[in-house]
Amino acid sequence: MEQRHLGRSGLAVSRLGLGTMTWGGDTEVEDAAAQLTAFVEAGGTLVDTADVYCGGDSERVLGTLLGQVVARDDLVIATKAVLTADGTRDASRRHLLRALDASLERLGTDHVDLWQLHAYDARTPLEETLSALDDAVASGRARYAGVSHFAAWELARAATWQRAWPGRTPIVSTQVEYSLLRRDIEDDVLPAAGELGVGVLPCSPLGRGVLTGKYRTGIPADSRAASPHYAEFVQPYLSERGAQIVESVSTAAEGLGVSPLAVALSWVRDRPGVAAPIVGARTAGQLTAILKAEDVTLPAEIRDALDDVSSE
Repeated sequence: MEQRHLGRSGLAVSRLGLGTMTWGGDTEVEDAAAQLTAFVEAGGTLVDTADVYCGGDSERVLGTLLGQVVARDDLVIATKAVLTADGTRDASRRHLLRALDASLERLGTDHVDLWQLHAYDARTPLEETLSALDDAVASGRARYAGVSHFAAWELARAATWQRAWPGRTPIVSTQVEYSLLRRDIEDDVLPAAGELGVGVLPCSPLGRGVLTGKYRTGIPADSRAASPHYAEFVQPYLSERGAQIVESVSTAAEGLGVSPLAVALSWVRDRPGVAAPIVGARTAGQLTAILKAEDVTLPAEIRDALDDVSSE
């Protein structure tokens, strides 16, 4: 798998990241182990988690697999902090550094490679929040720092603050939703990230699963849209516009002899400024289908057609 530098940093990551949001929940340890094995064998390195995923169990499961399924040094481990168990945001220095220590304990490692602010907290002074990133990197508990789900102005403010003084930890990445069904970041986040040398890590690159084509004729009983936990997450993309885009993706897939998943994923993977889409799978079989997209590169005429049909 191709390795790409994250923004203008020296950190190289696989151009596909493995998301672990369901690990410890819908994804059992055995399936997680099979996923991690397949991912690393395919050349993948970037594994993304967060302290709140499955109440911390995502990090715990990943931690149990380090040293058993894969060597710690073979992975670029990314985690996040800011969100709390009750759904609020706390980017205070106190909360962040305690959260990082707890993450390291669950992961069973002395450092993470990329520590990300999971959301912007308007109630905490930004300089206080960013000082926690500086401390984490200076202490060796984190190697690089990034943000997640920041608006363009929030990203620009944070990245510019860090660049304004020598010795501060730069913001090297921003994780944000991006797919053929969600292209609004092209108006502001992508240009800001490009100007600031920040790499983009798209989450939900398959449009919350809709772009795989699984919902073309209804809602499968074993799908996220049928789950009480994720139905509201998927529902916004089960729209008339979404259906039109899915049909275009499916038509392109038929013409190329590949899956709709491969078409949708390769489209976002190769967009300007993108370092690595973060993909999540409940089972090893689903991940195997995702990894097959590595062999797909869309012809320019198909990329242009998909651009047109999905423009907002």
